[in-house]
Amino acid sequence: MEMAVSRRTFLGTTAAAGFGGLVRLESQPIPQARSVFRHGVASGDPLADAVILWTRVTAPANATPEVTWEVASDATFKNPVLRGRTVTGALRDFTIKIDASGLRPATTYYYRFEALGERSPVGRTKTLPVGGAERVRLAVASCSNFPYGYFNAYARIAARADLDAVLHLGDYIYEYENGRYGDGKPYGRVSDPDREIIALSDYRTRHAQYKSDPDLQEAHRQHPWIVVWDDHEVANDTWRDGAENHQPDRGDGGWAARRDAAVQAYFEWMPIREDRATRQPRIYRTFNFGGLADLIMLDTRVIDRDQQPLRRADASVLDDERRSPLGSTQEQWLFRELAESKRAGARWQLLGQQIMFAPLSLPGAASESADTWEAYRPSRQRVMNAISTLRLPNVVVLTGDVHSSWGYDIAADPWNAYDPGTGRGSLAIEIVTPAITSPTGFGTPTETATRVEKHKKERPHLRYIDGVHRGYVVLDVTPERVQADWYYVPTVSEKTTAEQFGKGLISVAGRPHLVETNKPA
Repeated sequence: MEMAVSRRTFLGTTAAAGFGGLVRLESQPIPQARSVFRHGVASGDPLADAVILWTRVTAPANATPEVTWEVASDATFKNPVLRGRTVTGALRDFTIKIDASGLRPATTYYYRFEALGERSPVGRTKTLPVGGAERVRLAVASCSNFPYGYFNAYARIAARADLDAVLHLGDYIYEYENGRYGDGKPYGRVSDPDREIIALSDYRTRHAQYKSDPDLQEAHRQHPWIVVWDDHEVANDTWRDGAENHQPDRGDGGWAARRDAAVQAYFEWMPIREDRATRQPRIYRTFNFGGLADLIMLDTRVIDRDQQPLRRADASVLDDERRSPLGSTQEQWLFRELAESKRAGARWQLLGQQIMFAPLSLPGAASESADTWEAYRPSRQRVMNAISTLRLPNVVVLTGDVHSSWGYDIAADPWNAYDPGTGRGSLAIEIVTPAITSPTGFGTPTETATRVEKHKKERPHLRYIDGVHRGYVVLDVTPERVQADWYYVPTVSEKTTAEQFGKGLISVAGRPHLVETNKPA
């Protein structure tokens, strides 16, 4: 089926969105008759000369359909750049992943696929700059629970024309049966399959359901994504040898088999470059944005994380030198990447990772924050020591996972060696993005207000907190400063195109300290 796409469809128009002048992209309606490319198209892991292109072909189980793909410098494909053919089949769940190379830096491209007599929607992607970049703008998102409601925040991300990429920090899917963590019946969004997923076929089906969502499809179609998993792509509170809800004695089978099934489905269904040089499913990697910023993606969950405490933990556990969310191999890799980033002259180091990094309790005290870096204090201190030793004043930790919005100055001891007025003692900053749909867990409005005030009182380095809204963050990076802007959608219980600017925080280069601004970047 021919998909006619005008240039205007991609370049968009200026739309009123509550913050004047922002150029918006128009959505391309998804044709109801589409039968082959039901899960849309996507791109990801952009480099200066290459990008991953993804789609899936819906075909008979025993088929091996041939798929053609093409890349052009214009939306009408009058100026083709690359073409190719490949085949797919059941071994990869009929997914297609092309590493399109030989592209120009800092350039917008358009791509499409064709198979079984049908042509896919046209995707839009962008390569990274080589050097001299003056601005990078990323949408930061996490925690999109399908049964909890509509992906309105993805629709707002899709509509933005000002993004270089979308950074997704995990919990792209959830593994639960319907009703366990969100009831999708009122929205027609019941989990498929309607059971906790364990086997490869289960994970594939769940990924397929998520990519059937039109708002998620559109966000993938319009922008390249850089992704990393959190725990729910496998199972809740995943660690190296298990998970909170993996129970072999109740029929869940071996942990390695479940983890490998989840990882295989993830690499099949996500637009991510696969590292075939290692036996382990390594996902940590680095992207350079034209010398302006290095984006260092970390895996704090799946491969080598030590098990977190299951309940309130005392200091003997939290301060155990041997425990880490990264493992020694990844820790050493991170330190080398930070050193190389400084050597290469990158202005900013952005750490894309999953769990809250900032210190949350007094040194030597017990902590209830087990599912954070707080449960791995020596490992966190080693990271902070590396930042300090290398004299990197522009480190930004980007975090998902907690379904709420936070901004922190990162100080080794914010209660005794930090000045909240000037930021003295701060080594870095942390930006935590809210959920796309998952609940905040802060409780009733009264409970939320009480909890927010408690955190503000107990954490002098806490610069911003919101425990109510869902949405996303736009991170705007220039040589002079980083600005994080939180955008919120009013509801996930019904479809809406509304959003509002919630808060802006700025950190000036060389001074890792967050200060408020009253307008978005």
